[in-house]
Amino acid sequence: MKTSELITVDPEILGGTPVFKGTRVPVKTLFEYLEDNYTLDEFLECFPAVSRDMACRVLEESEAALLTP
Repeated sequence: MKTSELITVDPEILGGTPVFKGTRVPVKTLFEYLEDNYTLDEFLECFPAVSRDMACRVLEESEAALLTP
């Protein structure tokens, strides 16, 4: 799954804030939840429109982007 299949940036959706594709859930919200010591399961429970696969792929892609020289 490519990043473009995971995230949508559209000025008509939350003013262009990156959201999980097919939802209105900002990707930033996932990171905020994890930073606030919530689990991935708690995030998914609060935002059922986001699949576990989508959330895990965003985390994996973010890790790869940060750790690739």
